[in-house]
Amino acid sequence: MWVLLAVSLFGFIVFIERTLFFHRGQIRTEPFIDGIKNLVRKRRLVEALTVCQETPGPVPSVIKAALLHYGEGEDQLRRAIQSAALVELPILERRIGAIAAVARIAPLLGLLGTLVALIQGFSGLHFSANPAYPVFGQLLGAIGQALISTALGLAIAIMAHVAHHFLFGRVKALVQDMEYSGHHMMAFLLKDLPEEEVDADKEGENDQSG
Repeated sequence: MWVLLAVSLFGFIVFIERTLFFHRGQIRTEPFIDGIKNLVRKRRLVEALTVCQETPGPVPSVIKAALLHYGEGEDQLRRAIQSAALVELPILERRIGAIAAVARIAPLLGLLGTLVALIQGFSGLHFSANPAYPVFGQLLGAIGQALISTALGLAIAIMAHVAHHFLFGRVKALVQDMEYSGHHMMAFLLKDLPEEEVDADKEGENDQSG
């Protein structure tokens, strides 16, 4: 029972830490991207990089990687975005496997505790004064107490499975945000922004000719 309580406490601490980590890294992706795009259009690239540096989460890191390689070509830009996403992915998945391990180990620990309690109970009956007529009430009490360990192990496993599913969903959502932001920024830097630059250059040439 003490081992099960220690395992459940460990899983709870990891769950709280990961939940707070994901909460800090969760941002409104589209407004953030729009703000970065406005800064880049105004040629305030350093300020855009500073905003990405000061904003927590994987999405700003991916956008920062795209901005650092702005103007280097599509292939290099894509590789930079993919490299930044690969760096962020292990950080997102860190310690989530511990929750899955708790979900797998807790039922086994509960069953082990039940078996140990049953062995101790039967051993006590075997060395009683009259082993031919064991006290069935005592035996049933020992079995009931032994099953508490299995029930606790299953309860901890269920909660750990739910926690793991919740955290995995948050990771999946953040990965989708990284993919969306990386693709969107690459399209902006390669297509939308150059077109605006060309239009601006044309207007400048027309003004000079006029």
